[in-house]
Amino acid sequence: MESKEKILVKFGERVRFFRKQKRLSQEQLAFKADLHRTYIGMIERGEKNITLLNIVKLSVALEISIDELFEQGI
Repeated sequence: MESKEKILVKFGERVRFFRKQKRLSQEQLAFKADLHRTYIGMIERGEKNITLLNIVKLSVALEISIDELFEQGI
């Protein structure tokens, strides 16, 4: 099993990938997901161990399935 830090970084990279694909700023994504802008940045940098509820908020805001956030070996 991969280390916690590597998993968080990979997840953050996926969030950033989809955010940029949707042409959203961190602030815009935060607003859509009802999360704080700095929290989005911390997730994208792998600094936060995100909760399941916030994963759902992000998937809804990004208009993707939760599965898509976890693809590519997370």
